[in-house]
Amino acid sequence: MGLAIEQAQQAEEEGEVPVGAIFVENKEVIASAGNASIQLNDPTAHAEIRVLRQAANKKKNYRIGGTLYVKLAHDADLYVTLEPCLMCMGSLIHARVETLIFGAYDQKLGAVTSVFNFSNSPHQNHRINFTGGVLEEECQNLLKDFFKEKRK
Repeated sequence: MGLAIEQAQQAEEEGEVPVGAIFVENKEVIASAGNASIQLNDPTAHAEIRVLRQAANKKKNYRIGGTLYVKLAHDADLYVTLEPCLMCMGSLIHARVETLIFGAYDQKLGAVTSVFNFSNSPHQNHRINFTGGVLEEECQNLLKDFFKEKRK
């Protein structure tokens, strides 16, 4: 999570909402990114989406965690500083991410457990194991401080 926090801090330095993500496969970081929606004029440029794109390009497969029939990676894990939104959670499911580890819970848009329970929906053909609240206070403070400064 420390590396995801570094990505969030870098995003903040670039004027973005401080959210960072890394994708780890077999204990090796293969992709990392922070939010870049403002810089790229792209509402989909969330940290999670950017990491999934990098990992898919690197692996030459959009199913970065595997397919319905074949597991492509052991420990295909995504770490992110904020609970993913609906768009990101849907993308994680399509990418077949095995495990999601996130920092701060998002009480407004969280799609893992906070607002929506997309992680365990009976309507999905892939379930994502998750752990929330990892370095939660540090991840929350990044966001709180950012928005406090923006309101000045």
